[in-house]
Amino acid sequence: MHTDVNALFAALWQDYIEMTPSAARVHALLGKGQAIINDHIALRTFNIAKVNLSVLAAHFEALGYQACGDYVFEAKKLKAKHFEHPDPTQPKVFISELLVEEFSPELQATIQGLIAQVDEAATRAENFLYSGRHWELDYGTYQSLLAESEYAAWVAAFGYRANHFTVSINHLPGFSSILEVNDTLKQGDFVLNSVGGEVKGSAEVLLEQSSTMADKIPVAFKDASVEIPSCFYEFALRYPKANGELYTGFVAASADKIFESTNVN
Repeated sequence: MHTDVNALFAALWQDYIEMTPSAARVHALLGKGQAIINDHIALRTFNIAKVNLSVLAAHFEALGYQACGDYVFEAKKLKAKHFEHPDPTQPKVFISELLVEEFSPELQATIQGLIAQVDEAATRAENFLYSGRHWELDYGTYQSLLAESEYAAWVAAFGYRANHFTVSINHLPGFSSILEVNDTLKQGDFVLNSVGGEVKGSAEVLLEQSSTMADKIPVAFKDASVEIPSCFYEFALRYPKANGELYTGFVAASADKIFESTNVN
């Protein structure tokens, strides 16, 4: 496991921009040459003991992160937790896991077969959170997973890596609202996730979020190379609570719509 939180995020970022070619363009458009502060990153997994949420979380907990919130997504059959570092300038971490047992016997058998190929020692290795796929996968299996769960198909295709990074609009010079950010992105020819509206959440729930739709990149399956949706970029604006401190949690109803950013479109 990593001993340096900055080194871990640098490695996650490097892997993410290889999966998300548009991320560099977003950076240039919004950052205008200045550093961009990350609000949070998100990771996906299955609730199978070898690779479940707590296995991923251990990598962050070893660096001082603590669990701060629990979330349930009934329609997508997911559970999630978010983690925060004592240093508030470090990104928050949102980890979700698919409740595999709630799906068809076929999907369960497929996922169990993939995870059986994972070397348990690999899950504790320093690079696990950006190590990608640990199993063989043919395109037909991907398609059958996709028919039942976009989330399952995404994890099967991409394995372990950041599903998205998130720009903190609160720390973004030159922008005071999420609408300004969205307009700038659209003028730059980015397609935004419009499920439930381009802005998810509101000042009332203390968090507004938007996101691009995932890039499409060629992925090597066992029998073919096919372009499929990879990762996306998210944008978050947080509002102060009654005590004046910025809200640091997540809004399940909004996160549910953000998951749609990797849908095949």
